[in-house]
Parts: sequence; C-alpha cells; structure tokens
Amino acid sequence: MTTATHPNDALFAGEKSFPVLAACEHFAGSEKLIGKAMDLQVEYGPVFDVTCDCEDGAAAGQEREHAEMVARMIASDRNVHGRAGARIHDPSHPAWRQDVDIIVNGAGGRLAYITVPKATNSGQVAEVIRYIGDVAKRAGLDKPVPVHVLIETHGALRDVFQIAELPNIEVLDFGLMDFVSGHHGAIPAAAMRSPGQFEHALLARAKADMVAAALANGIVPAHNVCLNLKDAEVIASDARRARNEFGFLRMWSIYPAQIQPIVNAMRPDFTEVEDAAGILVAAQDADWGPIQYKGELHDRATYRYFWEVLQKAKVTGMAVPAEADHRFFAN
Repeated sequence: MTTATHPNDALFAGEKSFPVLAACEHFAGSEKLIGKAMDLQVEYGPVFDVTCDCEDGAAAGQEREHAEMVARMIASDRNVHGRAGARIHDPSHPAWRQDVDIIVNGAGGRLAYITVPKATNSGQVAEVIRYIGDVAKRAGLDKPVPVHVLIETHGALRDVFQIAELPNIEVLDFGLMDFVSGHHGAIPAAAMRSPGQFEHALLARAKADMVAAALANGIVPAHNVCLNLKDAEVIASDARRARNEFGFLRMWSIYPAQIQPIVNAMRPDFTEVEDAAGILVAAQDADWGPIQYKGELHDRATYRYFWEVLQKAKVTGMAVPAEADHRFFAN
C-alpha cells in the first residue's frame, strides 16, 4: 500500500482548517493556582487549557511583577503540555502593552495564546493584535501568537463580525458577567445563571450572534463560566446547553471541580465517533473519493465533518477506535 494521505492534507489543502482546541479553558490568577492547574493538566492530560490571568489576578500596582510571574510559569517545566496562555489587561488599561512585552518575551514559543478582555470596538482589537505581532516578531518567534477576544461589551458585540475577520484570532469568548452589568439593570442578576443566561432574549441574541461570527470565520466560540463551582450536574448541564443549543465548542472554568464536567459534557457522542472512525478509514483507503458506509453515500463534505468529530474526541480524552487512532494520530 502506498503512503496514505492524512485527512489534514486531503481535506484542507490550501485553506484554513478549523482550530482543534481543548473543550475547557481554566482560569487561574495566582502562582499557587496556576501551578495547581498545570499539575491537573498532567493528571488529566491536555483536555483543558490554562489561562494565567493578569487582568483580575494582578493586584493594583503590582502589574509588572504579576506579568513576570505569569511568563515564568508558562516558560517553566510545569507547563508540560505547552497549553497555557495569558489574559492581559484591557486595551484601556495602561499596563496592557507591558503585559504583552513581558509575557511574549519571557514565555516565547511556550505561550499558547493571549486573551484580550473588554475591547469596545474592532479598532481596539486590531491595535492589540498588531502590537502582539510586532513584539513576537522582535522576540524571534517563528509563528504568530494566537489571540482570544472577549465579547463582553456593547461595542464588541456590535463589531463582532468585524472582530472575527481580524488576523490571528483563534477563539471568541463570551463574557457574561460584564455583559449583564453593562445593561444597567435591564437584565436581572438571575440571568447570570441558568436558566436565564440561555433564555433571556438579550443574552440569547448576543450568544447566538457571537457564535455565528466565530464559526463563519473559522474561530472557536467559548462559553462563559458557570457560577456554581461544585455541583457537577449543574455545571455539565450548562455546558450541554451551551454546546447543543448555541453551538459553543469550548467553555470556561474558574474552579478545578468544574473542569471534568465541562470536558465530559462537550465530548462528541461515542456512536458518532465510531462512525467517524469507520468512515474516515474507508475514505483513506479510497484515496478520499466517495464511499458507501452503512448504506449511505459519503464524500469530502462529510469527511470534513467527521474528521472534526474525531479530533474533538481526541482532545477531550475519548478513546478513538484503534485503526483510526493508528492512522491519524500516531505521529
């Protein structure tokens, strides 16, 4: 048998493939909590990313010292999987450029991404992206630093499609708490938790618009936190609703007990994973031409869908059928 073409090469030649990211993004602000999160990554595997928080984590007046700690942690051996990023201060804060300078230069290629909070328009986001790119180039990084953007203001929501078209954006995050607060009491506090966060018309519209903008531009949409820190069923229910009703593919965690329920709820259906494996193995054997599988016709359009299912299964820690695992993930 000749060397088989990998799905990434057969299905996405010459175009942007969709980012395959962990289904959970865990926020930690202090050195102790960042270290604990990195240790959990070793225990669980790379099924979640760690976001080291400079925005809410740094005490006023200690922004430089905090950014230096974040850079040191990301560059350290504790970051075993290389899946740690940083949330910098917002574009109106005097420390945001300092955050970028310290973290990009200090963490270098170990930095997985930078998250930008509280932007109020697309121009602000474009300015931050340009600055990150300039610093990364001067630091000698061989590829752009992926950027995650929080949509949590009226202006960011208004410009969300323009923001999603900017370069190097990997994730759009919905920031529920600040978004609700920005409505001056028109959205009740009860809508910061379920079921209101999914059913209030203003929030449903905002989430749907953000997800649509993200997916239209090959960007992963990430859902906000669940305020319940320890009830696994409440946390998992929020993750399932976010995934199944709104199309979110990732969700924030702010407490270690939230991580596993989110990952489990975001996993693909196992039956679909088995079908994806069978379809893609047969497709590769047919050199990615059309095939029949269980009496149905499949071609490159469905192969793309099932390849993303299989990748999502892998990054959420699911067992992938052995033949597909060997063919597509061995290297």
